[in-house]
Amino acid sequence: MSIRSSLSAYMRHAWANVHKPDVVFVLVVFVASFILTLLPTGYEKTADRSVRARAVVLETWNDMVHNYGIVMQGEQIVSVRVLNGPYKGLEADANNILYGKADLDKIFHVGDKALVVIDPAEASSAPPVLTVLDHYRLDLEIGLVVLFFFLLILYGGWTGLRSALSFAFAVLAVWKVLVPAFLRGSPPVLTSLGIVGLLSFTIIFLVAGLTRTGVAAFLGTLLGTLASAVLALITSIPYRLNGAVMPFSETLRFGGFDHLNLTQIFLAGTLLASSGAFMDLAIDIAAAMEEVHKKRPGLSFLELTASGLVVGRKVTGTMFTTLLLAYTGGYTSQLMVFIAQGIPMGNMFNLSYISSEVFHTLMGSIGLVLIAPFTAITTAAFFVRAPLPASASANALLKGSSAETTNLYESL
Repeated sequence: MSIRSSLSAYMRHAWANVHKPDVVFVLVVFVASFILTLLPTGYEKTADRSVRARAVVLETWNDMVHNYGIVMQGEQIVSVRVLNGPYKGLEADANNILYGKADLDKIFHVGDKALVVIDPAEASSAPPVLTVLDHYRLDLEIGLVVLFFFLLILYGGWTGLRSALSFAFAVLAVWKVLVPAFLRGSPPVLTSLGIVGLLSFTIIFLVAGLTRTGVAAFLGTLLGTLASAVLALITSIPYRLNGAVMPFSETLRFGGFDHLNLTQIFLAGTLLASSGAFMDLAIDIAAAMEEVHKKRPGLSFLELTASGLVVGRKVTGTMFTTLLLAYTGGYTSQLMVFIAQGIPMGNMFNLSYISSEVFHTLMGSIGLVLIAPFTAITTAAFFVRAPLPASASANALLKGSSAETTNLYESL
């Protein structure tokens, strides 16, 4: 097969079924994403005269770095050359403060790239003051993002392009809308539900298109999320949740946001963290039921619903484990500490850190259990009452009497 024919086959396969309503919706989401990119969070430091730039380490002095066992404290002096920005070419010494915390501290060596903050001196004749923030990673991060979008669009074609746009929109909605709303004191759970509803609407219809499958998946996700939110609110009171278990929550309070309800923010984060799995399950069930309906358009509401419930049972089995591993992965070192110290299991699961992750996992898992039947019932209601196009209906009826189709339905 020639390269030209291969490209032609790829275009027919990956960029087929581009419908005008979907293109319009993609353009609307793209414009919304562009507006969100320009939208300020409201917490920018407008009076900040500092300049951030990339620099290369020329020399280091570790005389003031002190080791206390495995802990390092003190100050490392780093000689750097600024590589970009208005101070490009500047060579100066920068301070690298060590706080004795391995998650914040870093040691530089000659040749390392660093992100530095340059503070202009009060007097115009005085040299600027440089502080080393961390190793420079932005170029690699941008490269990985570009590679991800490139592979996604290359593999997925038109669907991949919509998936990439949904990914970008989700990031911008959380960064520019959800987090600033939390900081301003908006009701966390209601705000999170609103953002989850917006993201579910956008992502599902971008991926599934403006179809009955998309509508059914969206409604199933919405119903399951609402039920999960009500259960989480009811359970959180006797559960005695402590929202301070979230990383940097105390830092947030000491930074002037002590009025925030950390427990409510914890609940909002639980809904947000589970929403991706909720959408995934809903679209899987709705798409599978659409295929069943195409093959057997004569199925009744109860029969099609039963097929959807069977599909849901198969998919949720792995979804539960996905949530468990996702939440547990972030606390691996903490579990290692508890196990290494021989802490009894009853004590361990009663601690606020572990019980909070248990709450995370169970609320997400219960939400999945609820979304599966909601989506199955909603999808069956849409497809049983909606006739197939004439060509698809005729093909499905011709295949409906075949043993292969019968076996497929019976296997479901």
